[in-house]
Amino acid sequence: MKFLAISGSLRAASTNTSLLRALAELAPSTVTITLYDGLDDLPHFSPERDIDPAPEAVATLRAQLREADAVIICTPEYIHGMPGVLKNMFDWIASSGEFVYKPVGVISAGPSDTGGSRAHAALFHTVDVLTANLPEKASLIVPFVRTRLDPAGRITDPILAQELREVVSALVEAVEQPSPAV
Repeated sequence: MKFLAISGSLRAASTNTSLLRALAELAPSTVTITLYDGLDDLPHFSPERDIDPAPEAVATLRAQLREADAVIICTPEYIHGMPGVLKNMFDWIASSGEFVYKPVGVISAGPSDTGGSRAHAALFHTVDVLTANLPEKASLIVPFVRTRLDPAGRITDPILAQELREVVSALVEAVEQPSPAV
């Protein structure tokens, strides 16, 4: 099974990206998780730019999403919402349909006790509007994320490790048993 992981952060030392890397290590051997690294390459969205052929970075994103059996998105919270670069990505794929009925896991992580809950709500709503399959157990909010990782970005909290395994398991189940709408 092929999963595409997307971090909503562009920071090199992002805890959100670290969580996705850790998730890839925790996944069962039947699941390959690839980290999408082109978020910063996407041009600013405008409907006039969404023509055939699409800009190269957009075409690459769309192809990777089509090839993935499931997607996992992990976002920080910026000004009580998801980062603009992540919203820009969704604008590019809103009309092309890559998320329709695709199993998607949504994770937010932050340094406070809310764990980016407002960004999580915005992310969940956006992906829901795109008619993705959002398994309940593939949704996770990670509070105090910096205390749950070591300086190298490895998970030090066994509870968090188990929660991330559950996200992957929920997505595997959704891929193996698609919703009736598929």
